Amino acid sequence: MKTLVCAYEASSLPALLRTQATEAGLKWFELECISSDKEFEGKPKINYVTVFERPGVRDFLDQLSEFADLVLFTAGLEVLDFIDLRPLARKSAAPLWEYREHVKDLSCLAKDFSRIVIVDNNPFSFLLQPLNGIPCVPFSAGQPQDEQLLEVILPLLKHLSLQKDVRPVLYEKFHMPEWFQKHGIPALEWMNIG
Repeated sequence: MKTLVCAYEASSLPALLRTQATEAGLKWFELECISSDKEFEGKPKINYVTVFERPGVRDFLDQLSEFADLVLFTAGLEVLDFIDLRPLARKSAAPLWEYREHVKDLSCLAKDFSRIVIVDNNPFSFLLQPLNGIPCVPFSAGQPQDEQLLEVILPLLKHLSLQKDVRPVLYEKFHMPEWFQKHGIPALEWMNIG
């Protein structure tokens, strides 16, 4: 969730952080979320979540859509309704293993992974296809001057759009299979790109 937006439970969001983020120009909106917890008389408890957009997210997605097909994997589909993402497909990520966050499997999109990438702040998102992953710095409202999307990720994606196969470039840049092995993640059969 911290790749394109970040979210805070409204009741625990420090007022100073909200003020600083707003004064710095971060766009934000609130969501009403019905909790599985119950209030008095069995009524569902309602929580409010404040969601901040990462600086440049709309421009990033607009520019990216000019040369790439976009699919957003997210567990927070309601967030997408507040950012104008009508031309984008929506997919929901599902946990693969209990001990991992959300793993995103590209095999639901295509059989050929040579021209597909995953951009995510959580490297476990591309555990199944580590040669297709672009790790990014997580975003928080305390970083209103963040330039990761437009200054780092977009140029890399433009470069990758010119490649016949993105995996050798991404492997050379990030060495994600070794990162997983270094962190004790069981070895999977990584796709042979040779």
